[in-house]
Amino acid sequence: MHAQPRPIIDGGHLLRQLEQYVRNGHLKPTTLFCTADITNLYTMLPQDESLKILKEFLLEHHYEKVQGISIKVILQLADLVLKETAFVDGNKFYRQIIGGAMGSPFTLTLANIFMWKWEKDAICGAIGPHEIYGRYIDDIFFTFNDPKIKIEAVIKKANDFHPNIKLEANIGSCVSFLDLLINNKNGVLFTSVYHKPAAEPCVVPFISDHPRHVFSNIIQAALLRALRYSTTLDIFEKERRSIRLMLLYNGYPSRYIDTHFRKFFDRSLSKSSMIPFIANENQFLVMRNTLLPKLTVKERETQHRIAAFSFDEEIDNQNTKEKTTGSSTISKQNKPTKFANTLFLHYTHEKRLHSLKRDIHKIYSEIFQNTIGIDFRLIVGHRNHRNTGHELVQKRPPPTMLKPIPLPSKIFLVYPKLSPIFNLTLFQIP
Repeated sequence: MHAQPRPIIDGGHLLRQLEQYVRNGHLKPTTLFCTADITNLYTMLPQDESLKILKEFLLEHHYEKVQGISIKVILQLADLVLKETAFVDGNKFYRQIIGGAMGSPFTLTLANIFMWKWEKDAICGAIGPHEIYGRYIDDIFFTFNDPKIKIEAVIKKANDFHPNIKLEANIGSCVSFLDLLINNKNGVLFTSVYHKPAAEPCVVPFISDHPRHVFSNIIQAALLRALRYSTTLDIFEKERRSIRLMLLYNGYPSRYIDTHFRKFFDRSLSKSSMIPFIANENQFLVMRNTLLPKLTVKERETQHRIAAFSFDEEIDNQNTKEKTTGSSTISKQNKPTKFANTLFLHYTHEKRLHSLKRDIHKIYSEIFQNTIGIDFRLIVGHRNHRNTGHELVQKRPPPTMLKPIPLPSKIFLVYPKLSPIFNLTLFQIP
């Protein structure tokens, strides 16, 4: 028996696993935590071996087809995407022969599948069945109730497993993972929000031309994370003061901050509370225990993606089964949607256009009154301006480097049933 690898979605997801670990009585005064980062995972993936592991992954999970695409075709496409990546530096073209392209969705997927094989063979077998082992892409966290020297041996074995995969590990009773600081103080778990030493106290400035709800959401999200992650009221109050200072630094008015702090505590505290802030430790614990079990936004998004994929797979399997029996098939277009008879209209947000949504709805109602168009639901949304990073990052080489390759003046085609070779002139190069 050994630890089962689990994905870690975010800090809140890991925190609930740790709380359950404590309730099960596995946290001891000598329990150690280990975090490890895989060095340059995306750019160090062995290409041919990764493709073999992709095939193994699909077969082990009983996939003959994925959304109608056979394993053979998937592997051919994966080989093409992985091995035909080219980039430009200076005046030269380069082709990547190790790893995948940074920022490519397929590289992320393939890295996760490669790590599925690596962690199963290299590390999980050395960790006890009651321990937590989880991974967030290339960051690893696990608990250990054996001496530190044994953990170091596990890390050494993992580093020797594959020449391209190397870990930088941190072992101790107090470690950080993602945005969560985890501390074992004599068998008692303490957690708080972790801020990297190089992190700047910057959020969207209050003077930025963003919709008003963006600023309130920043405050609510920061307070919610602080409340979930903080084990005690003292830890929470320290983080709350840091949030306030950060907001003031970014130009948020003091009265605006106080208003949204009060809104947060008004929603979270019981109706019997006389004042809109936490008065004592018991009140804090009740509030925290109420919010901690709730899924974070990222967890809900992950569940929705899994549910959508499972639905598509079920439809594909049902269609395949009915085709073999000669029955009629169910089309994917029958998938239920809550956006039937809905019109979407988006515009780029600007502060001076704050009344545009209301004006568009008014015009639509006046124009389409007593017509079939009035039965449609109109949703008017906005897009934010492109950020600086999007404006400055150059994703294509300069046009001067994309010169067309000269083609021959004549192209010879061989038709299998006729002879001799047919000479077809497509164009004449002067």
